[in-house]
Amino acid sequence: MCSCGWNGPEQRLDWDQIGDQDLQTAAAAVADICVRDWDEHTGDVERSAVPLPEAVTVLLAQLEVEVEKLAKSSPLAAIRAARRLEVLAAQTAYWPAIDARGDANLGQTAAALGLDESGARAVLARFGRWSPYR
Repeated sequence: MCSCGWNGPEQRLDWDQIGDQDLQTAAAAVADICVRDWDEHTGDVERSAVPLPEAVTVLLAQLEVEVEKLAKSSPLAAIRAARRLEVLAAQTAYWPAIDARGDANLGQTAAALGLDESGARAVLARFGRWSPYR
């Protein structure tokens, strides 16, 4: 299930066929199908969402790699870095959330963010510091 509302196609396991086998081994093919469906969906969402400038995309990817490396050597430092990212997001997204709330309808906002309307409302409310219920 995705935050945009998408649910992948149902994949059933044949428990009679699995029997006493190790589940990870016996269900590996079904799990691979689910992963491929998910990857296809997230690619579709990424292509349909508002594009980010390449410089921002590169910086975010580099930041992700660096925080993951940091997590291996110093988990607390990685958590501190993640906390700094939270603060940065809150500081930098306030005015854009205010502007987006007035500029676009919720359906357009949801599509641009790759979310469903409820998720978009929650994101705008969190960054814009207002109640999502009004």
